[in-house]
Amino acid sequence: MKKTLTYLFSVLLIGSLAFLYSFSLAKNSAKKIKNVVIEFVEGDNNFLTQQMVNKLLIQNKKKVKNQPKSILDLQGLEHSVLSNPYIESASVFCTIEGVLKTIVKQRTPVARINTNNSSYYIDKQGVKVPLSTNYSTRVILITGDVNKDNLKEITAFVNVILDDDFLRKEIIGVHITQHKEFVLSVRSGQYKIELGSLEKMNIKFKKLKAFYNKAFVDKTIDQYKTINLKYHNQVVCAK
Repeated sequence: MKKTLTYLFSVLLIGSLAFLYSFSLAKNSAKKIKNVVIEFVEGDNNFLTQQMVNKLLIQNKKKVKNQPKSILDLQGLEHSVLSNPYIESASVFCTIEGVLKTIVKQRTPVARINTNNSSYYIDKQGVKVPLSTNYSTRVILITGDVNKDNLKEITAFVNVILDDDFLRKEIIGVHITQHKEFVLSVRSGQYKIELGSLEKMNIKFKKLKAFYNKAFVDKTIDQYKTINLKYHNQVVCAK
């Protein structure tokens, strides 16, 4: 008899909990979205505004505010936000209070590509980011022979520059010739640095730093038109 009562009590308790859960879920689903909040992850957030992101939060050609939570397609809304080329990642979710919250991380351009056919930014992953009418950022300018076949190599090269304190401050432009050689523009003067191919790139940059240490001390750096790093164990300069 005691076992039967215990069993009945357990069934009744589980049933009550299930009912309360279903009731709470139904009540929560019927609740309408009373506010939309957009947050940007810390960093340089210059290309997007809250208004631009808000325009992406559309479902069935309607704004999501005042729509019931139950009909919201959060995955679809997130996909819509991610369709913006300036957005690297996004998370869209509803709070218990009925707030639709969107957390956005913008892409960070690391270089600007300028060719005869197009002009755009790339981020650290080599993803193309269109130019913006809202903001123009100062990044390394890449010109010359840029295409889909060498964009990955160019991106890797830019990342090497940005990871080095000296190179990041000194190199402001990269030109790729028709022979796939890299020519660098620098902040400290009008001369060009002929890097050649990216083979043994680290050794070439070590030679450049050693040359700079001497040339800036004896104040001969301004005499040169080009600094050639292509030759083994040599820095060849032309005046």
